[in-house]
Amino acid sequence: MIDGGTMRYAWLLVAGLVAAPAAAVPRDERLFFPIDDVYANEDLKRKIDPDVKLYFGKQAHPEPEETFGVYTANRKTNFFNKSDKEACEIAFTSAVVALQERAEKEGGNAVVNIENIYRKDHFVSETEYECGAGNVIGGVALRGEVVKLP
Repeated sequence: MIDGGTMRYAWLLVAGLVAAPAAAVPRDERLFFPIDDVYANEDLKRKIDPDVKLYFGKQAHPEPEETFGVYTANRKTNFFNKSDKEACEIAFTSAVVALQERAEKEGGNAVVNIENIYRKDHFVSETEYECGAGNVIGGVALRGEVVKLP
């Protein structure tokens, strides 16, 4: 014979088993945020080198004197104790800095035609970036052409 305490325990166990798969569903969202919000954040803006120019999407830029190739920067950050936007801004800044460092290494002074790439999809925008958000980690992948502008 099952007593009341055992029956309650059994029901709690069943409820937990039913709820567990819902809680374990992996998050895979595509979030979009304004690029200008990163530049409005003084802490993040300081990390971006003003001497290596960035041109997102189809932004007009001078004709390059030299091109050095197309490069990708894929940066991730954890989402612990951060809002989605805050974490994505950190990942975006890190990806931009990586592109700028590549430009300097190759002898360039700008990165043009910067686009977002997420799982082989391309998102091109002059004003927004795309961030892939999971349960605990998010990331930004950018691709751009390293050039030397006059």
